[in-house]
Amino acid sequence: MATVQLLEYDDMSPEARSVIDDIKSTRQVDDVNNFWKALANDPTTLGRIWEGLKTVMGPGHLDPVVKEMIYIAVSAANSCDYCIHSHTASARAKGMTTEQLGELLAVVGMAHQTNALATSMAVPVDRQFDAHPDAD
Repeated sequence: MATVQLLEYDDMSPEARSVIDDIKSTRQVDDVNNFWKALANDPTTLGRIWEGLKTVMGPGHLDPVVKEMIYIAVSAANSCDYCIHSHTASARAKGMTTEQLGELLAVVGMAHQTNALATSMAVPVDRQFDAHPDAD
C-alpha cells in the first residue's frame, strides 16, 4: 500500500500535469506509471526527478540496455521491488534477454556476498586497486 495518494491526472496540480505531459510525450504513452502518480503529490520533486532521469537514462556513452541493467542491479542492492520490476520490463523492452538477466542477477548476488565479506573483514584496499594511490 502506498504511503501517499496515487494521483490521477485530473487530480494533479497544473505544475504536476505539465511534467506528466512531458513524460507522456517523451515516452509516447497514454498514461504514466504509479511512480510518477506518487511523485505528483510534490510537483517540485516530480520535475527534478524527471529531468534527472531524462538526462541520466538518455543517450550517452553507455548502451540503453546496459543503463537499465545497472539500474536493476542498484535497485536489487537497495531492495527496491518497484524499480527492479519497472527497469526489468524496460530492459527487456530494449532487448535484454532472459540469459542476460540471469547473469546480471548472479553478478549482483556475488557482489553482495563478496562486499559483505570484504566489509566485515575490513580488508584494506591493495595499492594497485587504489583509485588515488599518491593521495597519502
